[in-house]
Amino acid sequence: MFKYALILFLAFFLKISLFAQQPIDSVQKIDEVIIESQRLSIPFSENSHTISIISATEIAKLPVTSLEEVLQHIIGVDVRRRGVEGMQSDLYIRGGNFNQTLLLIDGVKVDDSQTGHHTMNALIDLDNIERVEVIKGAASRIYGLNAMNGAINIVTKDVKKDKIKGSFSVGSYDNYGADIAYQKVLKDASIRVQVDKQQSKGYRFNTDFDNWNTFLKATWHKYELLASYNKRDFGANGFYASPAYKDQYEETETSLIALKRKLSIARGSIKSSLYWRRNQDMYLFLRQDPAFYRNLHINNKVGLTIDAALNNKVGLMGIGIDINQGFLNSNNLGNHKRFSTTLFVEQAIQIIPDRLAITPGFALAYYSDFDIFAYPGIDVGYQFSDNLKLYLNTGYTSRIPTYTNLFYNSLIELGNPDLKPEKALTTEMGMYYKVDDLQVNAVIFTRKATDLIDWTKENEADKWEAQNFSEIITNGFEFDGKYSFEINEFSQSLNLGYTYIYDSIQDVNIAFSRYSLNSYKHQVSGQFTTQFFSFLQHAISYRFMERTNGEIYHLLDASISTQVNDLHFSFKANNIFNTEYTETNLVPMPKFNYMLAISYAF
Repeated sequence: MFKYALILFLAFFLKISLFAQQPIDSVQKIDEVIIESQRLSIPFSENSHTISIISATEIAKLPVTSLEEVLQHIIGVDVRRRGVEGMQSDLYIRGGNFNQTLLLIDGVKVDDSQTGHHTMNALIDLDNIERVEVIKGAASRIYGLNAMNGAINIVTKDVKKDKIKGSFSVGSYDNYGADIAYQKVLKDASIRVQVDKQQSKGYRFNTDFDNWNTFLKATWHKYELLASYNKRDFGANGFYASPAYKDQYEETETSLIALKRKLSIARGSIKSSLYWRRNQDMYLFLRQDPAFYRNLHINNKVGLTIDAALNNKVGLMGIGIDINQGFLNSNNLGNHKRFSTTLFVEQAIQIIPDRLAITPGFALAYYSDFDIFAYPGIDVGYQFSDNLKLYLNTGYTSRIPTYTNLFYNSLIELGNPDLKPEKALTTEMGMYYKVDDLQVNAVIFTRKATDLIDWTKENEADKWEAQNFSEIITNGFEFDGKYSFEINEFSQSLNLGYTYIYDSIQDVNIAFSRYSLNSYKHQVSGQFTTQFFSFLQHAISYRFMERTNGEIYHLLDASISTQVNDLHFSFKANNIFNTEYTETNLVPMPKFNYMLAISYAF
């Protein structure tokens, strides 16, 4: 009864016309946003890639409680969760598998060489995020290996004023959370620190969790220090093995430290960062009997990046280098070291000023346990008018096998040390149109991938074995539209997106596949955010998914939030109509669930 009352309440606010006061937030001008993770620092409006940006203001209006849920509202992105609050989520862009998307925080790579299952462990709390940038398509030339299908960069907030903020939340399945944040602006310096905790008894047997997250951002003159620590202890009912195995358990600890510096020089700018990422993963097949089967993996990576943007006679040149050393210590995978170096060169050229621009470039990568790889590519953009732009980009991409792909052995899995790196040629052609309050982006894309890695088997009773596929050709179409308007001086927004993907598998006859053959075929995402009072906002979100295996599901979420002086209240409801569905590995997702949160800032 409660959820139906919520639907009626939202419908009431969507239909009425009210006298209002002043809006409580402003709309970020996306055209002026500089894409932070690129050496060339090209404004959004001048880019020749498909890029989706979602700002902190937009995130605050969505019916979400974690960054994983935010990403699910971006068209072309597929986040497959194994529970609430992003428990062990896998990240995909336009199909492929979860090892083919690169994740960055303020331009610092947080990929995991043990397994892509741990890529999302480093995510930070929504309060620390200024915006999320999603670049789709060939991105290895820009970011290096493992950005095979795209990359996601999380841009954190700058500290602009003194503030202390505390929050408390309560939700379904005995889900409780609390956090406290402190920030201070000093002379030529600033600091922000946040600590939060989230725990739940779980929405079904052995899905409880206990999470700790800490975040630090400090600046001093031209230096910036970024640090985060995430600890997750959770029941992993059917997360990896057959759904019949219900007693799995896992503990992960992920930390990131990065020291960054940016300098302005006569002909451009130089950015550098020194970083260290550590991930520890302890897995039990039987939670109540640790001695039966236990894995412990400790993965460290230390790296240095230097990127420069230099003005020259033909335009702007970007050059960079990424050097890192990885160390893995594991009771199952063994002990391994991996040294890698990647060189980047790009040149932006204005063929016809303010009309035709091209950006050729390449990345050259060396991996000590594989080989040297070259990734050429080119972007072309033509600005027909202030409202209409056409663009084309193409490039070679790749990703090397994870240590799990190569060496993992268990009761049901068998690694393959003879695996080859995956390779792909990706091309997309798109149109970006903007007039007044309407923005539309339409794209067609194709990807020819060879030597794709997946866990497969011929018979149901066999072990999953890692192997290279022959070839998969992926063709697709993507549409993303946004319309904004005002009612009584309050901003209203309607977003609608659609993605279609068709995979053509060449010369492969495999009975069972774990990952690669279950991407989405049709994806629809729509959000309607509304406001009629100065103190009240509401949003409705709809998502539709049809996967390659034929699974179809519809999801409806909603949220209401209000501000009373320094107090902020929000109520968010997910899966309002109790849809039964899975996102990965036959793990059933929760039915109707809610979260009520209150925060106070001073």
